[in-house]
Amino acid sequence: MTETLFLTSDDVAGLAEIDEFVDAVRDGYRQRGLGAPAKPRTTLVNDEPAGMLTSYSAILPETGAMGGYMYPAGFGAGDAWFMTPLFDAETGEPLALIDGASMNPFKTGAAGAVGLDALAREDATSLALIGTGAQARGQLKAAMTVRDIETVWVYSPTKENRESFAGEMNEAYDASVAAVASSAAAVEDADIVITATTASEPVFDGDLLKDGAHVTAMGQYHPKKRELDATTIARATYVPDLRERATSDAGSFLLAMESGDVTEADIHAELGEVVAGEKPGRESAEEITVFDSGGTGIETVASAYMLYQKACEEGLGSTISFSPASEALTGE
Repeated sequence: MTETLFLTSDDVAGLAEIDEFVDAVRDGYRQRGLGAPAKPRTTLVNDEPAGMLTSYSAILPETGAMGGYMYPAGFGAGDAWFMTPLFDAETGEPLALIDGASMNPFKTGAAGAVGLDALAREDATSLALIGTGAQARGQLKAAMTVRDIETVWVYSPTKENRESFAGEMNEAYDASVAAVASSAAAVEDADIVITATTASEPVFDGDLLKDGAHVTAMGQYHPKKRELDATTIARATYVPDLRERATSDAGSFLLAMESGDVTEADIHAELGEVVAGEKPGRESAEEITVFDSGGTGIETVASAYMLYQKACEEGLGSTISFSPASEALTGE
């Protein structure tokens, strides 16, 4: 039997600062850029009751950990449960089982920040945020750690949501945060644009992007749904989290290919290749860049292991026992 740490969502909530997530995720993508294995999400869709079962995984050899997410969403309860198994990358033994719900916006926000840091202009100070949910909150929090943001324009179709979100964020950060009445008003003067929505159709007009802008899109991972239009994809240096995902569930890129605006050759590099220095990132001040972040096991494993280490240091969690196959797989 092997003793494995079980961490509840309450155990890991507030356990790490956002810059710790960003540092861990950046190192995870660096390892991916040097060849660490990772696969895009696999989603099984169920018709009745309506729901989906999703999983994705990665091995981070230098971190010494591997694992990922497995989560159902929908079905009868209409909810989701984010189970995060974490294994030792040398021995294969289970290290932890983590309720990954509370870490989700932070590890996803950290991935966005790593992409932003690798691709946005160093002097970027204005940010457009489209979306006001938990993921938008995580993206903004992480973005603040990698750029000196002075102005944030927030748009959501629901006026009450964008105004309450902007008011809260205006008090939380030194930046001036204001709600605007349209995505166009948010985007047209922004150095950085972040989309964190559930929209199925493009949330802004790519012609409005100013030269030198950076875009992080993280709200869609479905081949027929997109937050970015073909104009944005065609104008930009396009960097996905995983190259394989760009041609499987990155709707913005796939639909731009369908319309003939881009080809697979227009995938500039994976984020990890840029972070590791294997491929160039931004090469001019006027260049428009896109980081297409659909979620991978890279940020999941990196963040989960960081939280596991901190939990061990602080004596958090409880233990559960797993039997190795050599003992339990007897057929008796």
